[in-house]
Amino acid sequence: MKTLLKLEDFAEFLFGIFFFGLLSYEWWWFPALLLVPDLSMIGYLINPKIGAWLYNLAHHKGVAILCIIFGYALGKNEMSLAGAILLSHSAMDRMFGYGLKHESGFKNTHLGIIGKN
Repeated sequence: MKTLLKLEDFAEFLFGIFFFGLLSYEWWWFPALLLVPDLSMIGYLINPKIGAWLYNLAHHKGVAILCIIFGYALGKNEMSLAGAILLSHSAMDRMFGYGLKHESGFKNTHLGIIGKN
């Protein structure tokens, strides 16, 4: 099951790249923006609850898909760009075992404890 989920995340990562390619941005923007969603970890400086909420919002694939759809429908390339980056980043994170965070702490995710063997 774990391998199947990683393959699914890889497909989502590739879809994000594909959709990015449909936009009118230079390709260097993709790697330059790929780690920007991790800035959401700044919420952990306040407390774990706000940190988890902010991190999960910035890493939610549903939010990414809505950005892609609404950006495309409204002709807002910036919104579609944000969606493509969010989707690719979130899928990449999940491939590496970084899931959505529980309020109990950054290492406690819906995929299990980060770093646990």
